Amino acid sequence: MTKEKAQARREHLQKLRAEQKRKQRRAALLMWGTGGLIIVVLVGLVGFYLIDQGRKTSLDAVASVKYDGGQHVWNAVSYKETPPVGGEHNNYWQQCAIYDQPIHSEHAVHSLEHGAVWITYRPDLPKAQIDQLKEVAGATGQQEYMLVSPFPNLPSPIVVSSWGHQLKLTDPADPKLGAFIKRYQNGADTPEPGATCGGETAVTTTADQAPLPPEPQQQQQAPAETVSPSPSQSQQQ
Repeated sequence: MTKEKAQARREHLQKLRAEQKRKQRRAALLMWGTGGLIIVVLVGLVGFYLIDQGRKTSLDAVASVKYDGGQHVWNAVSYKETPPVGGEHNNYWQQCAIYDQPIHSEHAVHSLEHGAVWITYRPDLPKAQIDQLKEVAGATGQQEYMLVSPFPNLPSPIVVSSWGHQLKLTDPADPKLGAFIKRYQNGADTPEPGATCGGETAVTTTADQAPLPPEPQQQQQAPAETVSPSPSQSQQQ
């Protein structure tokens, strides 16, 4: 092989190698660019999801008022909020449960004082939506601190309340309902967190079944407000 041919062959091989390196660089750039784009898209989707979820579960619309606990009375009470979220209340609390008829607010407020969340709805709410509310109530938070009942003349189709806090809703599937329950059930503003929302002295009747109890003529010991066992304790018993 002549010197010229050998040189030409070396130059040809160098060109082939250079072209191969250029192709490899282009492939690497394309791969990293595509991967970077995918990462950017994924980050954007996750960010959008988190922002959207935060918006859907935002409790910025919760109305909050301040009430002192321990104001036990025997008479009917005229409340500022509909339904009430605190203030004077009957000596007897309402058994936490799901009711198909209105209950006395004076008993319900006492349950709120113990940490309950009270889901109220307009009596003419469609049955399918009522069933949805009951499903949420039965699957969210602590069932021993959950009240559900119809309430006439509500300012919104659905209103969820705790002691000092209230949120108006229109849709039982609204994620804000579950968020409210998780935040305010036995929450920081509960005057008597952990006090029982049941027991032998709890009221189990609805407003149409029994009136408010009359004031005793003789001195009567107030109902014992014992602390309910924690879920772990309940499972052990």
